[in-house]
Amino acid sequence: MDLANAEEVQYLRTIEWEMMNKVKFFPLSMLSSFTVRCSLYPLTLIKTRLQIQKHDSMYSGLLDAGSKIYKTEGLSGLYRGFWVSSVQIVSGVGYIATYESTRHVLKQYDVSNTVRALVSGSVASLVGQTIIVPFDVISQHLMFLGLANVPDGKMMLNPLGLTVDPSRSKFRTTIDIAQIIYKTDGIKGFYRGYFASLCTYVPNSALWWTFYHIYQDELYKLLPSSASHLLVQCIAGTLGGFTTTLITNPMDTIRARLQVQRTNSIANTFRGLWSEEGLWMFSKGLSARLVQSVCFSFSIILGYETIKRISVKEEYQDRIKW
Repeated sequence: MDLANAEEVQYLRTIEWEMMNKVKFFPLSMLSSFTVRCSLYPLTLIKTRLQIQKHDSMYSGLLDAGSKIYKTEGLSGLYRGFWVSSVQIVSGVGYIATYESTRHVLKQYDVSNTVRALVSGSVASLVGQTIIVPFDVISQHLMFLGLANVPDGKMMLNPLGLTVDPSRSKFRTTIDIAQIIYKTDGIKGFYRGYFASLCTYVPNSALWWTFYHIYQDELYKLLPSSASHLLVQCIAGTLGGFTTTLITNPMDTIRARLQVQRTNSIANTFRGLWSEEGLWMFSKGLSARLVQSVCFSFSIILGYETIKRISVKEEYQDRIKW
């Protein structure tokens, strides 16, 4: 066997589900996910506020929004709703477990890597969104606490009319919001925008994983064989996140408005956005979402692929390239 073939056999480009020690993988994955979400949450909050505002009524862009929120609400303003949103760590475990196990099942039927990524990403997002949407709804209402609730046609930034009472704990405030949502809309209120979330995140997840593997394949062709596999994966993840965000941004804006403004349907929300913004609706909150997506994709892949390498079973360790 020549050296080229020996190297091809030795190094794995993808660490599969059955190759990992799950006892190591799950705790480290949760820790990594929490760290990334904690670091990037302010971008999520800024993106949501930019999507909900009419034209540039409050903020002119990413930097302006970040600066104004920090000046008027302090650092805590950039983390409104974070502790509820952090429940996504649980949905994240369900997401990754579903993604990897679906890939494992499809592998038994000799499905191509690209199709495995597309299908597995879709199924994983379906599971993750089913878990997280109620928490997402509450979290997004928390993001708007303390903002003026001035009716402007169909545009209300704080439709539940909530104000901040400094004497009440974050937990008590969260319970208040949950009670108001329940009294207003019943149980279905916690799944407001669920279909829009699926229409946003299922394609988003499917496309992200598909582009991730496509970009990896192309980068491996362009870069020398000595290139770091982890570096290739981080670049591929970043490019995948950027591409997917450009495609799915309008639907994400519709989802955010459905959940916060409590509009009745995707069609009505689309018409309202179109009448307000015209073609600009396609770039609503895009700058913040692109920055968030690029940072999130790079950080998640760096953590995810590093943890997979740490968690790999002993018999595969000599086939791992950093």
